[in-house]
Amino acid sequence: MSILIESPVFTLEAALLAAKSGVDRLELCSSYAEGGETPGAGLFSYIKKRVDIPVYVMIRPRGGDFVYSKLEVEAMAEEISQFHQCGADGFVFGILNTDGTINKEACAILISAAKGKPCTFHRAFDVCRNQEKSLEELIDIGFTRILTSGAKNTVGDGLNVIIRLMEQAGDRIIIMPGGGMKPDHMEPLKLTGYLKEIHASCKKIRYSEGNYQNPDVAISSNAAEENGVLTFDTAQYHRFKKVIEQL
Repeated sequence: MSILIESPVFTLEAALLAAKSGVDRLELCSSYAEGGETPGAGLFSYIKKRVDIPVYVMIRPRGGDFVYSKLEVEAMAEEISQFHQCGADGFVFGILNTDGTINKEACAILISAAKGKPCTFHRAFDVCRNQEKSLEELIDIGFTRILTSGAKNTVGDGLNVIIRLMEQAGDRIIIMPGGGMKPDHMEPLKLTGYLKEIHASCKKIRYSEGNYQNPDVAISSNAAEENGVLTFDTAQYHRFKKVIEQL
C-alpha cells in the first residue's frame, strides 16, 4: 500500500503547485507565522475549483494556545458548517482543557458539525499532558487521525514516541507523523506496519518579483518572508516520493 502525502499550504501558489506535483491531499491554512489558522472561504472555494485532490481545512480561530472559550468553540463550529457547505473534504482542529487534557466535549461539538467528514486532531496533541491516554480519548470521540511530532519539536526528535503511538493505535486511528518530517524518517516508521500517511510541508520562500522595497518599513518580523512568498518546493516532494517508492 502506498503512503499518502499530505502537504500544508498557506498560499494559492503553494496549493496549485502541490496539487500539480502529485501531492495526495492538501491541508489549507492561513498564518504560517502562527502555526496555522483558519483560511478564507473564498480562497478555499477558488482552490477547490482548480484541484482534483481532497482539501482539508484548518479550523483555528487564533494563534497562541489551544484552550478556547465557549464563544470561540461556537465560532469554530460555524466555520466548519460553512466550509462543509463549500465542499471541504475534511477538517483539522484540536482543543485542550486548561490542565492540558483533551477537551472532549468541545471536540465532540466540532466532530458533530463536520457531519461525517473526517477530522484530524492537530499538533495540540504534542502539547497535551498525556499522549497515550489522549490517543484513546481521540479514538472514542471519533477522530480519523492524529497529526504528531511525538511530543517533541520535530519528528526526528520524537521518532521513538511516534513509533510507540503507532503500535498502541494499530488500525484504530491513523497516526500521521508531521512537523520537521524528513524522507529518512520513513523507513523506521514503516517498520511498525502502521505508516499510512505523512504530513510534509515541502515549503520554501520564493523571493518577491517586486523591484522595490522600502528599507524603512518592515511589515513582517521575518526578513526572508518580508521579501518573499511562501510557496511549495516540488524537489522536496519528489524526495519523499522517491523514498516511498523504494520502501
